[in-house]
Amino acid sequence: MRTSIFRLGAVLAFAVAAAAPAHAQDYPAKPLTVVVPFAAGSGTDQQARSFAQALTVEYKVPVIVENRAGASGFLAAQYVAKAAPDGYTLLMTTNTTHAANEHLYKKLPYDPVKDFTPVGLLSKGHMLLLVGADSPIKSVADLVAAAKKSPGKLNFGSGSSSSRVASELLKQMAGIDMVNVPYKSNPMAITDLLGGQVDFMFADAPTALPHVKSGKLRALAVSGDKRLAAVPALPTVAEAGVKGYDMSYWTAVYLPPGAPAAVTRKLNEMLVKVSASPAIVAYQAISSGEAATGTPEALAKFQAAESQKWGRVIRAAGIEPE
Repeated sequence: MRTSIFRLGAVLAFAVAAAAPAHAQDYPAKPLTVVVPFAAGSGTDQQARSFAQALTVEYKVPVIVENRAGASGFLAAQYVAKAAPDGYTLLMTTNTTHAANEHLYKKLPYDPVKDFTPVGLLSKGHMLLLVGADSPIKSVADLVAAAKKSPGKLNFGSGSSSSRVASELLKQMAGIDMVNVPYKSNPMAITDLLGGQVDFMFADAPTALPHVKSGKLRALAVSGDKRLAAVPALPTVAEAGVKGYDMSYWTAVYLPPGAPAAVTRKLNEMLVKVSASPAIVAYQAISSGEAATGTPEALAKFQAAESQKWGRVIRAAGIEPE
């Protein structure tokens, strides 16, 4: 009897072991859903749609982009955290949900580490400091001078944690007082910037560049530590007078907790492969992004380091958790 039980157990164990790689080999066998925490038209949304198209072309499987904007990414993060861990519901997100929010809010409705399975980093990017085309502010020096002349009068829009922290850090480093006006997404904040309801904002380059190139908005500076190829004449904030200023963001993909390791690895390989495709390379060039792919393990380590960095930046900016 014991021998029979042992043999049955061995057969079952072998079957499970054999099934795991077969499942990964068959993956994806049905449409993928990429959940984005920001509104349609945002930089993350544009990137998600570019990757969705590239994955569909390469792997002949439909990829659906689903926008669940609002609450600083809470809605999308919660949704994916509770989804089936079968590899078919992905979260394409940024440092907002997985490095900044835990330092901006006293209590999160999700755990950025325990509630997700890291898949891979996709890219890094920079923001543009923007004002309206008819604004009297024509440089970072003008902005700082106007804020110092009338403390607390100027306001800035923020459609993400990155956008908000970028302005708060400028505020702290330049020694000026300005008021934050929060929005659900950067495209929504830009709408009010275009309408004159807010004085300035930082927005991700993919969202900002079309408005700058059309002449509807004026870019004053780049948030990161180097200029962008798309607007080479535009200085960095540091070059424009706020020494030491440097703020960038990143995009990565996560699965729900408990996703099979073999499926996670396969999805990572798929994303790395399409990242090198002509379509994605062209998108990164247009959006001024930098490809930054890696393994699931590398993303976990990167996220931990980024959480510490964003915590330091947020504290330095004097932001109190809500």
